[in-house]
Amino acid sequence: MSKVYDDPSYVSAKDGKVLLDGPDGVAVAVTPEAALETSDRLLHKAAEAQGQEVQSGYGQEAGGRRKRASEGGSVTN
Repeated sequence: MSKVYDDPSYVSAKDGKVLLDGPDGVAVAVTPEAALETSDRLLHKAAEAQGQEVQSGYGQEAGGRRKRASEGGSVTN
């Protein structure tokens, strides 16, 4: 599996395009339609991944550091 990043990507709009600046220098320009579909997919998969964390015993505390529930981590955000 590739590296997992904790920081969200930066997103802006310019000249009718949506610009995404991600980790490791990733830069992408997409149409508004592609951005809307991508955001929908991200939202659904993020919710799915959070559910998997809850099932596996991982939660996330306020500072963003992930902890197992047995370490006092919260399973809800």
